[in-house]
Amino acid sequence: MNVLQKLRDRIQKKGLRAVLKQLLRRYLFSHSELVWLEHDVRTPLPPHNLKPYPPMRLEFITTSNADAFARHFGDRVETMRELAAEGYTGLMYLDDQGDTVGFAWGSMRDYFDRHFYGCTFPISPGEYFQFGGEMIRAYWGSAMSADMQLEVWKVMAGKGCNMMVDVCDLQNIPAIKMHLRMGFQERGKITHVYRLFGRWRFFRDTFYRDSVLDGFRKPAQPVTSTAAA
Repeated sequence: MNVLQKLRDRIQKKGLRAVLKQLLRRYLFSHSELVWLEHDVRTPLPPHNLKPYPPMRLEFITTSNADAFARHFGDRVETMRELAAEGYTGLMYLDDQGDTVGFAWGSMRDYFDRHFYGCTFPISPGEYFQFGGEMIRAYWGSAMSADMQLEVWKVMAGKGCNMMVDVCDLQNIPAIKMHLRMGFQERGKITHVYRLFGRWRFFRDTFYRDSVLDGFRKPAQPVTSTAAA
């Protein structure tokens, strides 16, 4: 399939405006705002009503089992192998066919993200930086996201960590809502990532008080009075 045919198919699926926006972000200019969030790994998650999912096998990601990513995350098999070889802690859920359907990574040292944003995310002693969390679409909205979080917390707490730190792109609304639902707190810091002509990257940090995520929170439900008129 040639390039024009691929472009035509993408326009039919996503629409011309969405495709043009994606091309501009990739080849001309993009600006990502990464909000820093944290959660004490000793604090349990709030109750949720996420849907159940079939039984899965949980495994550490290693250089020898990274091929399990081939079916659903085929373009990242070697990246997963590299991260495992570099000593980062990764967990994955495998379905009954042995394919990875969800995963997450943790770093107990400052994490240089050379695969996506191209910047360094510093952490303090007693913290770990979580990155790369993802699951296939079939399990979006399932309890897998909460269970994976708890499993990673358990492992990292055993390594001496008491605080999880991560970043969330302000344009990734589903991820932001998931963080709020799980009780994450804002750190008052945003890392800005600028990309120019698909090559040059520039970074800066800004700091704030109050909240930049209040607009994503569900409004409080009114209390219904049961008193007789």
